[in-house]
Amino acid sequence: MATKFSATEREEARGYLLELLKPGDTVYTLCSHVSSSGMMRVLELLVPGIDDNGRAFIRNITRLACMAGDFSWSDRHEGLKISGCGMDVGFHAVYCLGRALWPDGTPEPHGTRNGVPDSCGGYAIKQSWV
Repeated sequence: MATKFSATEREEARGYLLELLKPGDTVYTLCSHVSSSGMMRVLELLVPGIDDNGRAFIRNITRLACMAGDFSWSDRHEGLKISGCGMDVGFHAVYCLGRALWPDGTPEPHGTRNGVPDSCGGYAIKQSWV
């Protein structure tokens, strides 16, 4: 069973993630479940943080990403549910999250793509597998 979120929940999650993530940041992905058919995966999205005492910690933003990016939440496996195969689902999840956060692009170019300045929201956040 997958949970869907309301428009209000999506906007609140988007606002929180915009405070947390900046263009150029990296979101780390972890595949926590693969269905027996191989056609569905459940991911966790993680970002590093520093607490008030200067200690590093890992923040799990999976549920917020589901809300902001309008992904399905897997209640059974407690993660972001993506169906399909033949693609890098970690990249897909982070790309879609970037597009949800900056649908009209970032205010300033965050890098270059194909030799030209790039402000596409989908490429604003980097992805790396854990």
